[in-house]
Amino acid sequence: MTLALINGRVLTPEGWRDDVAVLLDGARIAAVLPASDPRVRDAQTHDLAGATLLPGFIDVQVNGGGGVLFNDAPTVETIRQIGVGHRRYGTTGFLPTLISDDADVMRAALKAVEQALAEGVPGLLGIHLEGPYLAPARKGVHDPKFFRVPDADELALLCAPHRGVRLITLAPDQMPTASIHALAASGVIVCAGHTAADYATTRAALDAGVRGFTHLFNAMTPFGSREPGVVGAALDDADSWCGIIADGHHVHPVSLRVAIAAKARGKMLLVTDAMPPVGAESPEYKLNGETIIVKDGVCQTANGTLAGSALDMAGAVRNAVEMLHLPLDEAARMASTYPADFLGLGASHGRIAAGYQADLVALDADYRVRQSWIGGVGN
Repeated sequence: MTLALINGRVLTPEGWRDDVAVLLDGARIAAVLPASDPRVRDAQTHDLAGATLLPGFIDVQVNGGGGVLFNDAPTVETIRQIGVGHRRYGTTGFLPTLISDDADVMRAALKAVEQALAEGVPGLLGIHLEGPYLAPARKGVHDPKFFRVPDADELALLCAPHRGVRLITLAPDQMPTASIHALAASGVIVCAGHTAADYATTRAALDAGVRGFTHLFNAMTPFGSREPGVVGAALDDADSWCGIIADGHHVHPVSLRVAIAAKARGKMLLVTDAMPPVGAESPEYKLNGETIIVKDGVCQTANGTLAGSALDMAGAVRNAVEMLHLPLDEAARMASTYPADFLGLGASHGRIAAGYQADLVALDADYRVRQSWIGGVGN
């Protein structure tokens, strides 16, 4: 039975429409058509009651959620639980993110994602390895004891054929340019992050295949008058993407507004960098043996180092509108359309159009999630 979503304000690739129905046929969007079309009358209908219907949110940096951290137990069940925790906030596609760890944990994470993709865990799109090829000088909350340069065997593992998306964050000043090129040539999406690189080194890494920047401004060399640094390279490059954590704690809103204005439209992504408390009752979790307690929306260690975030994607969209002064349609694209394009999924995800994956989220006027659909299945 086809399902028609009616009486909503729908964000289409052409803009807002309030006179259309979205027809779902299984896992795909069959059509976006006038509400008066006979096919709507013939379908089972779901009344959105004036809600705003957006493409489902895609989060490319999710360390944890639903009370679990991917590093603690890199299993299919952990991935499933993270997905359930974040779906409450409109995330219909995600990359479980492994923080720098030893080789055995990394292999277990890669294996778990392969298995979870084969089993069809809802929302799973691949994996993000944030490290361990990072710079000690910009380590953030990562444990530098795990930092290393991959040997030939580890590089072969990373470059091996795989299901779904594989994204790796690395420091260009720590990774040989030839290795960056090999990763990119094998289909891995390479991002720069946790790096002390200067502009020239970052520019060379972009030429070698770096495609994006992980949590712009955080854990990277800043933009300066005489040395543009990693931030300058990111904003100057027309083709790369930048993830931003719009929680009001990681980066000042003015800095984000300036960066968004400087970067080509379509190249800024909202990410959460979320930790276990998102979608869970407890505000506590352990990281590197230390108990982290979320206070006033901030995840940080006893010495004040930010340790991921308590941000969810619906909150990121709300903040983009209220803190960054973006129109809702652009904020929504930064949470759905642009991440899909970044991941190479722009022909199948991130838009409400015929033939696209039926991953959708309905929000009320206060940006709270009323309902979501993943592959046409509502919650």
